[in-house]
Amino acid sequence: MPLISRISLMLTCVCACAAVAQNVPYTAPQYVGPGSCASSSCHGSVQPRSDNRIPQNEYSIWVLQDKHAKAYTVLSSPLSQRMAKTLGLSKKPAEAAECLGCHSLDVPQAKRAKSFDLNDGVSCENCHGPASNWLGPHTARNWKHEQSVSAGMWDTKNLVKRQEICLSCHIGNAEQSVTHEMIAAGHPDLVFELDSYSAVMPRHWKVPTDKDPGIAVRTWSVGQAVQLREALARLARRARSQQWPEYAEYDCSSCHHSLTKPDDSWRQLIVLTDRKPGAPPWNTQGYVVFRHLLRAMDSNAADQLDAELKSLAGKVNRLGGDPRQIAEAAERAAAAAGSLAQRLSTQPYTRDFNVRVLRSIANDAGAISVTGERSAEQAVMAVDSLMLACSPPLPDAAGMQANINAMFSQLQNPSAYNAKNFETQLRAIARSLP
Repeated sequence: MPLISRISLMLTCVCACAAVAQNVPYTAPQYVGPGSCASSSCHGSVQPRSDNRIPQNEYSIWVLQDKHAKAYTVLSSPLSQRMAKTLGLSKKPAEAAECLGCHSLDVPQAKRAKSFDLNDGVSCENCHGPASNWLGPHTARNWKHEQSVSAGMWDTKNLVKRQEICLSCHIGNAEQSVTHEMIAAGHPDLVFELDSYSAVMPRHWKVPTDKDPGIAVRTWSVGQAVQLREALARLARRARSQQWPEYAEYDCSSCHHSLTKPDDSWRQLIVLTDRKPGAPPWNTQGYVVFRHLLRAMDSNAADQLDAELKSLAGKVNRLGGDPRQIAEAAERAAAAAGSLAQRLSTQPYTRDFNVRVLRSIANDAGAISVTGERSAEQAVMAVDSLMLACSPPLPDAAGMQANINAMFSQLQNPSAYNAKNFETQLRAIARSLP
């Protein structure tokens, strides 16, 4: 970091500390950039510290291993340049608001401290919030996490809020989302699952299994509920817009897949009851697996949400249906999913509960597999999280992991997805359960 920026950052820290100590009026927080965390005595240690509850190598993990750190540089790739041309953007991807909203920290100029740099990509403050008011104080010996939150830090310890932060890009919000037009131009389809994606990130924090042995499944389950809520809210917004139907809400692989002879097509073996042949189905990846978790917790709540979503699916799958009715049905279902997220955050996650949900998902292999490649993707991530969370390990954990790996490999080429092959592997998981 340039000397001037370092001096500016030091002054920011000093001013923040002084404000807290003297109880001076609150000042609007600013974004200071990840360089403020890079010191080896802060979060830039090469090796994790064992004498502290904070490993202090968080910045090092982010900058060396986390793809978020490369999010901005991706915008200069040939593919990004081609996408911008295809979409007719008036600016280069690295300058376009349509891209910067998720590939960087594109905040108003007034919120940028002198040390802020847009080139840093998706960095610390994308997830932890503007740091100017808590950056200095949070290093004090007796400083509490709650004080940082009061000073403007975003509470990522709260699983509901953590998922909301992630989904602001990984599903989108009112300001930014990935449309069918963007996918057609080359942008990847949006897929997310909080527990699995956190592991792949990789995590730069300690998982508190000592305080909460069920934290992995809790993370997965709360993430599923919030993801469903936000997906339904996005559907409602789109249905109320002038661009409906938005084909990104439908299952991509129902139209984009490898063509085979009708005799060999697993898709043509499906008996359709909710739509006409050739009509793309609504993408239910956010619910097809979550429903099994919900049924294990509260069968009455599961029945109620099932009914809401079945009604919604009937409206969405009928091309030319009333967008207002779609929006209203999606908003009702979103409210129900949101209330369930709070309940799931306090649900006990025992080994028996995990196995029950795991068995329910595996026994539904036939229905899940024909729902589409994205639903299959959610299923295998769920099965992986649930299996790994079982302690002591399941009797055939090694064999189950081999089947899980085989299912992951089947999803490497979405257009070549084969439901029957996936169903076989998922049923093998069911047979391995005690």
